[in-house]
Amino acid sequence: MAKQKSQKLTVPSVLSYERKISVSDGFMYGTVWEKRMDEKAKTPLHLREKSVRGTISNRLKGDKELEANIESANLQTVDVCMLPIECDTLILDFNMKILSGVQNPSASNDPEFTKASSKAIEEYIANVGMGELSKRYAVNIANGRFLWRNRVGADKLEVIVTTTNAEGNEKTWKFDGMSFSLKDFDSDDEQIKELAKCIEEALAGKKPFAVLNVKSFVKLGNGIEVYPSEELILDKGNSRTKKSKILYEADDIAAMHSQKIGNAIRTIDTWYPEDDDVERRPIAVEAYGSVTSIGKAYREPSSKKDFYTLFDKFALGEQLENMEDKHYVMAMLIRGGVFGKSSK
Repeated sequence: MAKQKSQKLTVPSVLSYERKISVSDGFMYGTVWEKRMDEKAKTPLHLREKSVRGTISNRLKGDKELEANIESANLQTVDVCMLPIECDTLILDFNMKILSGVQNPSASNDPEFTKASSKAIEEYIANVGMGELSKRYAVNIANGRFLWRNRVGADKLEVIVTTTNAEGNEKTWKFDGMSFSLKDFDSDDEQIKELAKCIEEALAGKKPFAVLNVKSFVKLGNGIEVYPSEELILDKGNSRTKKSKILYEADDIAAMHSQKIGNAIRTIDTWYPEDDDVERRPIAVEAYGSVTSIGKAYREPSSKKDFYTLFDKFALGEQLENMEDKHYVMAMLIRGGVFGKSSK
């Protein structure tokens, strides 16, 4: 009987990887800087509704009727969030869980592909390690990137990270957030190295998981406005849409979406193709390097540096051009997602 010719491996139609860095919502509180470590001194922040009499200032579309009414008031109802007048400091508190097992897809309908891709990932972990990625995650925690707009104009910024090991021993790191750059990850700080090692051990499978509590303290000024996440309202028939801006709250406390915090933590991609930007900056790890706030994709398929092009080579045992491409592919797998290739 003739020996059956083995089929060439291809990316399966069902393929997904679960997220390995899971982040909770971030809850917002007010306090006084000198009493920031006193749990009794913190006050949960709540949303307020404000009706304002603004002016029409949007660009007109040649509508004569609108143009004739530009002197009219623009009445709006919006959500706002302020520190209490007796508080000068914002607290943002959230948890992170880092999981092992990135080499194992959560779903795959091709055992041979799973075997090949798992081998490629295991070789990366063994030969390269998770050190570079873990350091970048650690820096983004220490510099308070997850605060987004709440970091702008801060007088002081302190980030405290706490973890507890299997034996019940607690370890704490304290960072001066303003001493770490948002533009790069060049840091020789010993505490950054320790935090990165904690993250690396979980991602590399040296321990099954790690849980971090992250508390940030931002001195802004008494009664200053702070910025929870803004809700995206898709159902225009909802009565809540009478407000032109709706902010997020959880358990009646102003909060930031877990997705927004997670996006900041994974803003580690400086490996995208060169472009004409005046200043190169980290972007969030995404399949096409998309940055929606500026309407740009840094990893367009035509560049051959998008995730799918690189992953297909990496998972099937082909050599990528450089180490940066490997870092990016691994960061995307840690991010997780559905990566199957349709047969249609």
